[in-house]
This record gives sequence, C-alpha cells and structure tokens, in this order.
Amino acid sequence: MRSLAIALVHRPVIDKEGLVVTSALTNIDVHDLARSARTYGCTDYFVVHPVEAQRGLATKIVDHWTEGSSAKRIPDRKDALALVRAVPTLADAVASLGGDVEVWVTAARALAGKPLVSFEAARASLAASGRPVLLVFGTAWGLAPELLESADALLEPISGFGPWNHLSVRSACAIALDRLRAPR
Repeated sequence: MRSLAIALVHRPVIDKEGLVVTSALTNIDVHDLARSARTYGCTDYFVVHPVEAQRGLATKIVDHWTEGSSAKRIPDRKDALALVRAVPTLADAVASLGGDVEVWVTAARALAGKPLVSFEAARASLAASGRPVLLVFGTAWGLAPELLESADALLEPISGFGPWNHLSVRSACAIALDRLRAPR
C-alpha cells in the first residue's frame, strides 16, 4: 500500500472572480483536516501558507492540542494534530516527503483538458505499490490553474444531489479520504 499525505493550500488559490489570491488560515480547517488525516491513515497533513504569521498561527493551534490545555482535556486529539506541518509552499511539502511523490489534486468542478481520475481508480492505485501520494486541497474557490495543471492526477469532483456543489474543504477532505481509504 502506498503512503498518503494531504495538503491544504492557501496560496495559490483563486477567488470567485478567478484571480489568484492568498486565503486566511482557519482554526477549524487545521483541526478537522488533521482528524480526517489521522482517521484515514495519512502520514502527514501540510498546511501550506506563504505568510509566516499564518504558519505561526497553525503551529500555535497544533501546540494547543498537543501540549496545551486541550492536550490534557482531550488527549486523543494529540495523535491527529501531531500530523500537522506548516510549510510556505507546496514544493516544501513535497520536499518534506522526500521529493519523489505523486501529487494528486482536487477540484469541485471538471476542468477542460485535464483527464479525471475516478475515486475507484485512485483507490486501486493507492492499494498497489508505488511512490507516496500527496493529495492536495485548496481553500477559497479552489486551487489556482498552475497547481491543477502541474499535478500528476486530478481526482473527479465530489458531486452531491443536484446542481449545487460548494462543500467546505473539511467536508470534501473527509469524503475524499473515505472514498480512497475506508474498508469496503
């Protein structure tokens, strides 16, 4: 079985007009994606943010859950939050995993020119031997085109019931990891 890590990118992401922006870190994203990562056996969870103060905030949140009052109050969460690594760029996350990594990206919509990989095919690929996989999620309105185009694979969008599709990144991550790793 291949190892799997996740990353939550705050730049480069797009806003609703399609402009490349930097989004703000949120406490709940740090916390909840860490819990999903731990539940589904991920090796690492990278919070990718170019702003040092935002990476510092991520570290402070992690410290609260691994060493602070919440570590004493809810000790089970230590294991999950210990997976979090705050890094400035996606390239830093890849380097932290040894460099020879397949980067898989997600998007809430199909993209012209990029073939989609089904969750079924991705699940089978993870079950086989091969390079580690870094599964990348975007904040704001999604990953910037440059990240989508440079990825090794684009997973199919998660579709709900009907045309409305705007899940929180926390929900999308949990659903994606469940489809990729839950026992069947």
